[in-house]
Amino acid sequence: MTPRPSLGLRARLLFAFALLCVVTAAAVAGAIYVEARKAILERAQDAAVQAMRSRLQALYPLPNPAPDAGELGEIARTVANGNNDAVAVYHERRSPAGPRRPCLPFGGPCRQGLDPGMIPKGLRREVADGNVAWQRVVWQDGPHLIIGTPLLIVEGDRPTRASGIEVYMMHSLAPEQHSIDRLAARAWGTGGAALAFAVVLALLAARGVLGPVRELGRAARLLGQGELRTRIAVRGSDELADVAHTFNATAAELERHVKQLREMEADARRFVADVSHELRTPLSALAAVADVLEEEAAELPEPAGRAARLVSQETLNLTALVNDLIEISRFDSGVAALALNEVDLAELVRATLRTRGWSEQVHTELPAAVTARLDPRRVDVILANLVGNALRHGEPPVSVRLSADPHWIALEVRDHGPGLDGAVLPHVFDRFYKASAARTRSEGSGLGLAIARENARLHRGDLSVTNAPDGGAIFALRLPRRAHDPDGGPE
Repeated sequence: MTPRPSLGLRARLLFAFALLCVVTAAAVAGAIYVEARKAILERAQDAAVQAMRSRLQALYPLPNPAPDAGELGEIARTVANGNNDAVAVYHERRSPAGPRRPCLPFGGPCRQGLDPGMIPKGLRREVADGNVAWQRVVWQDGPHLIIGTPLLIVEGDRPTRASGIEVYMMHSLAPEQHSIDRLAARAWGTGGAALAFAVVLALLAARGVLGPVRELGRAARLLGQGELRTRIAVRGSDELADVAHTFNATAAELERHVKQLREMEADARRFVADVSHELRTPLSALAAVADVLEEEAAELPEPAGRAARLVSQETLNLTALVNDLIEISRFDSGVAALALNEVDLAELVRATLRTRGWSEQVHTELPAAVTARLDPRRVDVILANLVGNALRHGEPPVSVRLSADPHWIALEVRDHGPGLDGAVLPHVFDRFYKASAARTRSEGSGLGLAIARENARLHRGDLSVTNAPDGGAIFALRLPRRAHDPDGGPE
């Protein structure tokens, strides 16, 4: 399953800084807003209560303990003082309704003064119990403070008993609400400025962190591509500098080890090539002697004849091994070259089978007029190896099938044996690999398939192997129809 892409380090830093800023700004601004709102409202509330009490002093002593509607209206007007709405209530009587006030912010008539029905029931119970009480309410024209107080009968200099008269005043909190709104707007503005500052700070921090990280990533990619001299500039003495020091030390050690391995590999290849070439001359002499022994083996006594045939066969095997080693050394040293010619593929396949006497044993599917520009000798080596392996290690029928498109040709060699074990498939083209330990003394050198794949790659093609669903191994050779020499353009 493909992993879902995650946010980059820059985005995560920006998000973390922004979140920290928003949370901090919201907490600080929220606390300040709550405290300021509370202080503003309490100050306005205390001032309104104190002003109402001051106006009530002008009503004492009460001229009539049982006032009528007109007298209640005078009490309400005294408490309101022209700036607020007030109502005086005595049992079932109340002061006349005040003038109709506009309903802000919509304008037009909204309500007619303060009505007892507008007063919360809890507030009325508090006042009826003889307490001064107040409560903030919201009407259509904004927030208000309703203050209620009972009037007492004053005898001498002290109030002695309740008169039954209740006075309520409604004070508008619109100025205070405006101040609170301005405070909230400033808090939002401060939070926005802090957020912008946090984003800028996050960008600067991300730049300082991501710059070395990007350089480290670039250096790691170059190192993975084989640029072993890649190093990182070390700046400062922080953790990123420690990482740069570690990377440079690791790269230097890796370069040293790779250099040693390459030198050892070059020495080993040179040794194999030198030994192989040195063996060619004595092997040529041995091959001539082996031919003579092979001819005389039938006339020799049985132990001597058997020994002569064994020497002849082992000489042939050793000669094939040395030739394969020389061919591999050419590929390793980069001197292998193509001798390109325009070739009819069907004729090439038939010639390969005919030369080795396999024409009757192999079924072919070869469409006519399929031509390609390639090296016929190297393709012959590939086909001979694939068909020979199929005949020796697979089961009949063995088939060769040719197909082509405008740019590529494909040759499939298939047998109908048990196929290759799953553990063997990844190593089929390894050098000196043999699928069975019992075959270590077989006539093969273990280099044939490796040489076949190198020849395919020299053509800029490939050689692969799979198991057929109904049994047997399928070797697929894929080559371009216009092969190019590895050193440059077409030959």
